[in-house]
Amino acid sequence: MMKRALLSVSDKTGLIELATQLHQLGIELLSTGGTAAALVRAGIPVINVSDVTGFPECLDGRVKTLHPKIHGGILAIRDNPEHMETLDRLGIELIDLIIINLYPFKQTVMKPGATAEECIENIDIGGPSMLRAAAKNHHDVTVLVDPADYAKVLAEITATGNTTLDTRFGLARKVFEHTAAYDALIAQYFQSQSGPSNSNEQDPAKWPEQLTLTYERVSSLRYGENPHQSASFYREALPKSGSLTEAEQLGGKELSYNNIADTDAAIALLKEFSEPTVVAIKHANPCGVGSADSLLSAWTKAYEADTVSIFGGIVALNRPVTADVADQMKEIFLEVIVAPDYEADALEILRKKKNLRLLKLPAVAEPIAVGEQMIKAVYGGILVQDQDTQVLPDTGYTVVTEAQPSDADKDDLLFAMKVVKHVKSNAIVLVKDRQTVGIGPGQPNRITSAGIAIANAKDKAKGSVLGSDAFFPFADTVQAAAAAGIAAIIQPGGSLRDQESIDACNAAHIPMAFTGMRHFRH
Repeated sequence: MMKRALLSVSDKTGLIELATQLHQLGIELLSTGGTAAALVRAGIPVINVSDVTGFPECLDGRVKTLHPKIHGGILAIRDNPEHMETLDRLGIELIDLIIINLYPFKQTVMKPGATAEECIENIDIGGPSMLRAAAKNHHDVTVLVDPADYAKVLAEITATGNTTLDTRFGLARKVFEHTAAYDALIAQYFQSQSGPSNSNEQDPAKWPEQLTLTYERVSSLRYGENPHQSASFYREALPKSGSLTEAEQLGGKELSYNNIADTDAAIALLKEFSEPTVVAIKHANPCGVGSADSLLSAWTKAYEADTVSIFGGIVALNRPVTADVADQMKEIFLEVIVAPDYEADALEILRKKKNLRLLKLPAVAEPIAVGEQMIKAVYGGILVQDQDTQVLPDTGYTVVTEAQPSDADKDDLLFAMKVVKHVKSNAIVLVKDRQTVGIGPGQPNRITSAGIAIANAKDKAKGSVLGSDAFFPFADTVQAAAAAGIAAIIQPGGSLRDQESIDACNAAHIPMAFTGMRHFRH
C-alpha cells in the first residue's frame, strides 16, 4: 500500500486534482518550493522536504532534495531485510510515489534573447536524480513524469492501493527516455555554444566522440515506405521554422512516409531560389522546376517540364498560392502541395480535392543555415555531415573553353547547378529560360543519365544548357550534348581526362564552365 508521495513539478497541469485525490486516499505528501506553495494555496496538507531532511534549501534552491533521507526512501529495496534495517536505523521513511517534471530547459533555450546564465540555471539536477532513482527501483516505486499518466495511476491506486509491476515498468521506461532526451538536449546546447568551427576540421567540438541526439514524435504513420513496414515521424527537439515538421496541414489525408520524404526533398530544392519558383518532385527527384516573374508562369514552366512525371507528385511553391494557380493545379492529380500560404479562394478550390494534402509553411523558402548538419542512417549506425548549402564556391566558376556563354546562358547555368545538386547521382539536368527541360537522375554512369535527360527534353534540348553534379570521366557526355544542340555546359571538373572534354567542347563551339565543387547526392 502506498503511504508517501513526493511531488515537485514545473508543469503544474493536473497537480491540484492529483494531490487532492492522493490526500483523500490517505497518502502523505512531500514537496518543495513552488509546488509546495501551490498545494498550500489549494488547502492541501503538505510536508516540506526540508522538514524531512532537517536541512534547509540553499544556494538559491539549487540544493533541495539531494539528501540520503530522500534518496534512501526511494532506492531501498522493500523485501531486502538489510535495506529495511538500515532505513530504520537511520530514521529514513519510504517514499512510494515520485511525481516530478523537470525545469523547462527546452522552453528557456527557445525563448528569444535567453542568456547563457538563464539556460544553465534551468538545467535540473535534483529532478533527474530522483526520477532515475525511482525508475531504477520501479519494482517498489511508482514514478510519474508525464501528467498524461496521472489518471491511469490514480485509478490503479484507488482500486488496489498500489500500481501493477507492468505499469511501473512502463513508467520507468518513460522516465529513462525522458531524462536521456533532456540530457541530450543539454549536450546539444553546449555543443552549439562551442562556437563556429572550420567545416573541414575534424575537431572534438564539432564531431564529438559520442553523439547524443534527441527527437520528439510528431505522428505515428499508417506505414513506412511500403505497407509491410511500420514507421513514425519525429522532429528535432528544437524545431526549425523552415522545416517540414513545422508545416500546418490545411486539408487532405494524413501524410504518409513517402509524402514526407518527397516533400522534404521539394522544400530543400525550393530553398535554392528567391524569385517566384515552383518545384515538382517525384520519388525524391525533381521532375519539373520553373522560375519566372509570376507564380502562375513558374507553375506553367514546372508543369510543362514533364507533364507525365508530375502526375501523383509533390509541388512546392515559394509564394502564396493564388486562385489562378490553384485553378491550374486542380486539373491534375497531386499528392501534396506546400506553400508559404494560400489565398482564401485558392484554398477553397484545392480543398475540393479531398485527398490532396495542403501544407502551409510560412518559412518554406528560408535557406538552410551554413553549418547545419544532416543525418543518414546506415545499418547499425549513422552518417553525419554538413548540409550542402553552397551552389558554387565563393570564387564562382571558370570558363575553360574558347567559346563564352551568353548572358542568358549564364543565368541558366546557375539555375542548372541549383537543381542538379538535388537530383540523385549520377545527375544531369538540362535548363532553358529558367525551366528544367530534361532531367537524368541516379544512373550508374554519367552518359546514361545524359541520355535520359536529352531523351526527356526531346526538341527542347536544343539551345538548353547542361549541368552535371560531378566531372565527366570521358568526353562522351560532351559529344552527346553536341549532338543534341546543347548551348553550354557547367560541371565541377577535376577528371584526369578533363582536357578531352574541353577539346570536344572547343570542336563543337560549346562553352563549358568548371565550378570546382561537386554535388553528389546518394
